[in-house]
Amino acid sequence: MTSPETPPGDYEAGLLNRRRILGDAWVDKSLANRNAFNSEFQELITRHAWKDIWGRPALGDKTRRFMVLSMMLGIHAYDEFAMHVRAALDGPPESRLSPEEIKEVIMMAAIYCGVPVANHAFGIATGILREKGLL
Repeated sequence: MTSPETPPGDYEAGLLNRRRILGDAWVDKSLANRNAFNSEFQELITRHAWKDIWGRPALGDKTRRFMVLSMMLGIHAYDEFAMHVRAALDGPPESRLSPEEIKEVIMMAAIYCGVPVANHAFGIATGILREKGLL
C-alpha cells in the first residue's frame, strides 16, 4: 500500500526488511489487522523504521537486534521486547541471537534500567525459551 506522497519502492523495501527481521507470519498477521484507523501507521513504520532505519548499511541486523532489545527494556515496552526476542531467536542465522546473548542484554538492563525491568524481562524471555523448547 503506497500513497501519492510515498516515493516508489520505499514501502516495498521496508516490507522486505520487516519480513526478514520479524518473519512472514508476524508481518502477515500485523498487515491483516490493518484498518481505516491504523493503516497509515502501518505504512509509516514500514517505510521509516523498516526501510529508513533497518535498511541503513552501517550496522548489521544482529547489532540492531541487540539495540532494539535494550531500548525496548529501557522504555518498558514489554510486548515489543517479547516480539523482538522471538524474532531474534528465529531470525536468519547471520542475525540470530542465542539465549545466552539475550540473557546478556537483560543482565545489562538490570544495571542500566533497573532490577525490576530485568526481572520482568527474564520472565518474558524464560516463557519464550520454554515455548520454543530452548529451556
